[in-house]
Amino acid sequence: MPEITREEVLEYHQNGKIATELTKACSTQHELSLAYTPGVAIPCLEIAKDEGLSFEYTNRANLVAVVSDGTAVLGLGDIGPLASKPVMEGKVVLFKKFANVDAFDIELDVHSVEEIVATCKAIAPTFGGINLEDIKAPQCFEIERILKEELDIPVFHDDQHGTAIITTAGLINVLDLTGKKVEEIKVIVNGAGAAGISCAKMYKALGVKNIIMCDSKGVISTSRDDLNQYKKEFAVETEEKTLDDVIAGADMFLGLSKAGALTKDMVAKMAPEPIIFALANPVPEILPSEVKEVRDDVIMGTGRSDFPNQTNNVLGFPFIFRGALDVRARKITEGMKMAAAEALAALAKEPVPYYVKAAYHNDNIEYGKEHIIPLPFNKEALIWVASAVARTAFEEGVARVDAYDDAAYREHLRCLVYECPAPQ
Repeated sequence: MPEITREEVLEYHQNGKIATELTKACSTQHELSLAYTPGVAIPCLEIAKDEGLSFEYTNRANLVAVVSDGTAVLGLGDIGPLASKPVMEGKVVLFKKFANVDAFDIELDVHSVEEIVATCKAIAPTFGGINLEDIKAPQCFEIERILKEELDIPVFHDDQHGTAIITTAGLINVLDLTGKKVEEIKVIVNGAGAAGISCAKMYKALGVKNIIMCDSKGVISTSRDDLNQYKKEFAVETEEKTLDDVIAGADMFLGLSKAGALTKDMVAKMAPEPIIFALANPVPEILPSEVKEVRDDVIMGTGRSDFPNQTNNVLGFPFIFRGALDVRARKITEGMKMAAAEALAALAKEPVPYYVKAAYHNDNIEYGKEHIIPLPFNKEALIWVASAVARTAFEEGVARVDAYDDAAYREHLRCLVYECPAPQ
């Protein structure tokens, strides 16, 4: 991957990365009358009689708010709302590029749970969904919980659930490749922030029984008196104190912490054919080259595009919202998230399209230890994930649509991805 320079990045971001565009003509007096007064009064009155028609007569059915207060931005920390704006614009770019979902970035100069909740509730009528982004833990948990309870549109905190969905997909395939049983494996989660806790919850939902979580102070155990309510859920009874103490015999290491947190000596202690997701960015907890110095049976993934098995949230949130919006879902459920993970796991087993191999200059990409997660440029991901999410939303009764045809929807998505010719 070619190096990028500071100057190149700043030039790319000059004047921002997004803009609005018109979807209807407005070039004549007649079209102006349709777009605004007097014609606009007609859809307004229709929506006043039936608010559900807001999905028909406005862009709400394809519009997501990307909301952040800038308190936990990427690896940059609490840099504030204005400094977070390039990241939130980037999120909008990914929504549009990968799933044709329109989005607005909304940076908030408020930080309490109550203020963020009140602001999101106030703007909710504009949107078909809300993507919370880069809000620090533990506030993010409470904000999402309240909004999911009190709003009737999907609310999704990608920092929590995106990583959980992608790594769960990877774990499903590692179990398939190694023959290990989900209820028997030992999982170590190093990093107890929003993503770590959400990942652990999803692994439990998958069937993992033995999860040990560590934070910056060591093992999260019942003997500690400094745990918030979210960490307490994963407190275990143990005398072991450190990551080095608990890593022996582990089948999985999930790192959401910092560079160097996992050592070669620790890797040597892990169970046969372990999976290591070292997701600290830009430098992972341990480099793949360091792991290979110790053993050759490890299945390795990072957050970087220059190593195999990249855990990239772009495989999740655009497609999840695409499916949820298309059936006008009221929420994103645990079932919808698991359906997304299972769809990604299944897609990784499929033949890799030629254009993906070309993009990575590799003709030998196929399902196996170096390909347990689909690659971000695989256009099939939209079809597989969005349809799985939409189907599950309908089956679980959280969709507003009266009927759902999975085959027809998948064909619609295929035409969206591959630009099917218009019917003659």
